[in-house]
Amino acid sequence: MLTTLRIKNLALVPDLTLDLHPGFNVITGETGAGKSIIIGALNLILGQRADRGAIRGGCEQCSVEAVFEVGRLPFPVARFLEQNGLEACEENQLVVKRVFSAAGANRQFINGSPTTLSVLSELGESLVDIHGPHDHQSLLHNARQLEILDAFGRLEAGREAFAAQVRRRQELLERKTGLIVDAQACARQIDLLRYQAQEIEAARLQPGEDEKLEQDYQRAHNASRLLDLGQQAVAILSEADGSLLSQAGALGRLLMELRRQDPGSGALFDSHEQTVSAWRELNHQLATYVERIDLDPARLQELEARLNQVQSLKRKYGSTLEAVIAFGVDTREKLGQLEHREEEAARLEADLQTLEVQLWRMGQALSAQRRKAVPALSKAVSRQLADLGFKQSRFEIQLETPSAKAEGMAFSSQGLDNIEFLFAPNPGEPVRPLRAIASSGEMARVMLALKTVLAAEDQSPVLVFDEVDANVGGETAPVVGEKMRQIGRQRQVLCVTHLAPVAASASSHLVVTKQTQAGRTITTLQPVAGEERVLELARMLGGQSQAARTHAEALLRSGADRS
Repeated sequence: MLTTLRIKNLALVPDLTLDLHPGFNVITGETGAGKSIIIGALNLILGQRADRGAIRGGCEQCSVEAVFEVGRLPFPVARFLEQNGLEACEENQLVVKRVFSAAGANRQFINGSPTTLSVLSELGESLVDIHGPHDHQSLLHNARQLEILDAFGRLEAGREAFAAQVRRRQELLERKTGLIVDAQACARQIDLLRYQAQEIEAARLQPGEDEKLEQDYQRAHNASRLLDLGQQAVAILSEADGSLLSQAGALGRLLMELRRQDPGSGALFDSHEQTVSAWRELNHQLATYVERIDLDPARLQELEARLNQVQSLKRKYGSTLEAVIAFGVDTREKLGQLEHREEEAARLEADLQTLEVQLWRMGQALSAQRRKAVPALSKAVSRQLADLGFKQSRFEIQLETPSAKAEGMAFSSQGLDNIEFLFAPNPGEPVRPLRAIASSGEMARVMLALKTVLAAEDQSPVLVFDEVDANVGGETAPVVGEKMRQIGRQRQVLCVTHLAPVAASASSHLVVTKQTQAGRTITTLQPVAGEERVLELARMLGGQSQAARTHAEALLRSGADRS
């Protein structure tokens, strides 16, 4: 659930911290007070596009921070965070923050770790499900109706398995298409691939060879100077008049006499012996190094030619030697496919036919499961619609599945079926597709009925309803509130509403107000209870008359009785 939402410098909000409770939370307030700011802040947390025009005037940046309790969330948060290199949750608290500035900087953080907007958006989809006043339009789409049916029947695993095979089929089709080229184009491609493969194979490249080759070339290129330096060093150590080792002999004799005269000075002689031993070892290593220096011009040319060859291949086929080698392997594989494209095309066609038979069987099995779920979903939605004022309405689901697999059949990732939600709001009328219903109020109530039915299966821990009851009134409004309360028993619900009966059903009530402070307009949000809540409900009912207060108190009592 969402426990805390902090908004800073967004629109009319300078700094607001909102503490939310489990169950059904309602947000009310005068038109224009800023209720939409709360929804806007949540959308930012969910990774939607940031509008820098929404930054509070005179401020450089805006921030929104949310804290979620994820201890019982079905979504594998810990694995998601680990896979994306993000800090783990502490005490099951997930902290999400979004910051954007007027200068264009846009940053987002999860548990303090910087992340990308796409990662934030992916995580947000598992945390909050927002339904605005126009979201019921999604019910008109075949894909969304299938999603609802599958969610009710808990068929998501079967559908995802089917979709995975559809993706594999598409990959095979693309590979097959890549083999279908005309003879001349194929011959040109084979010639190019063969040349590339042979050029790389002839070079007999070894991983890491370029680094050693560069070192050997530099040594050969500077051989004359290296030899001169080495010989000078050897001369200073052992060959020149007054060399270090000859001088060390004279020094050793003096120290030996000193030790004879004063045994306590023996450490000086020992130190001298160690130094002379080190010089002799250095002299030996220098002599060996000098002997190995090769002044052969032919070797230098050989190294230069090899280095040029390697650099040329890297310019053509990859920035590193490993990339060139990998390019050669890939090229040889493509060449083999083209040279045997008829055999490869036949193999791909056989794989496709086998896969399509499997897809047909999987699709038929998924369709059979959907047909079993259809009557139960239709009955459950009809029951909820009756509560919402459609006493004699009819809600039906039409599911059409092909009876036989057609040649060249296109497979959708959602299965074989076409679906249509059908509705007749009034008795005596035939059922019609939802898209043929003109009343937005009727559509809103169908959406609410479906949400109530799906509450147990919905994986999002937080459901937000933004004025989805805008076209509902009369005796239906209390029922809408009760439906929200029912959903709130299984999910945290945030509802922005103008209807007092809906607001009275909430377990937590927050009021948005607009005030003027120090010559500037600000939006605040405060929880209300007791007398303050009665006054807010009375305002929503039309004023502060005694009749309005009495009605407000009755609504609260009715809501308490139902809880």
